Order: sequence, then C-alpha cells, then structure tokens
Amino acid sequence: MNVPPNMGGPLPWPQWAYVPGEAGGGDADYETLDMAKALVPSAFRGYVPARHPALRYGLALNDRGYFWESQEVLEAVWAAAPQGSRERILLRACIHIANANLRLRMQRPHSAARLFGDALAELQILNSRKTAAGGDGFVESFPVAPLVALLQVTFGRPQLSKADWVALGATARSQ
Repeated sequence: MNVPPNMGGPLPWPQWAYVPGEAGGGDADYETLDMAKALVPSAFRGYVPARHPALRYGLALNDRGYFWESQEVLEAVWAAAPQGSRERILLRACIHIANANLRLRMQRPHSAARLFGDALAELQILNSRKTAAGGDGFVESFPVAPLVALLQVTFGRPQLSKADWVALGATARSQ
C-alpha cells in the first residue's frame, strides 16, 4: 500500500487513473476516493488546515497523474471550506489546474488552456484579497506566487501538450 507524503492515515493510491471517454477504460476507483472524502468534515471552521489529510492527498493525486481523482477530492474539500474564504478561491484554482491537466491527457489543449487561464484568474483574485497574518491555513502555507509564475509560462505557450501539465504539491514543497 502506498501512502502519500504528509498523510496522517494509510490512504492507498487509486488502482488506475480514470480518463473520461477513454476507450476500454472502466469506471473510476470510487472506493479509494471515498476513503479520502470521508476524512473531510461537513464544514471547516474558519479555514482549511494546510495539513489536512484529504487536502494533501488531493494535491498529491494531481502530482502523481491522477488528475480526475485529484479534482474529485479537492472538490470535496472546497465544498467544506468556509463560504467566501480565500481557501475556496485557492481550491477553485487547484481544481481548475487538475481539470486542465486532465484535458491535456485527453489531448484537448484548447480546453486545458482555458482552464489554466481560469486558474490564473482565481489566483489573481486571491492576491487581491486581504492576507491573514500567519496561521496554519492552506492559503497561508501555499506558495501562490510560484504557481502564478508557472501558470503564466504555461498559459503563454502557443500550443500545449501532455507534457505541459502543472504540479501542485511540487510547487508547495519548493517554498
């Protein structure tokens, strides 16, 4: 059983990466994803902790090429994040990135470019919002500036390919 880094519990990786519409592909590994989603409370109070296992797992899924699965787990965390919070904005950007990475895998570069642009717009909104001083929330610990720079380079390419996917956790670890 593989355990993602910074995980508090033994969550396995999905048995396969689900790609919608892929010939011969089955359904997603919902059983594994449900284990991660079960860790998400009905609502986070005040902020989403940066070390929450479902959040870390969702970011790690993206970085291991499980883009659809990452989106699913991050959407569960987003739904529990406080309404109007900076965490919701950052999570939306991460969800857009995972979705864009999936589109690249599906060889839909124009759709991926649009989603990368949506993520960049979310991060610009995030940067315009007042920053909280310190704390162990997701937004306070995530290096937004390097992600913005990476997205600007990616989004600025004339033609995207499968190799242009964007990692989330690697950006966070490089802080």
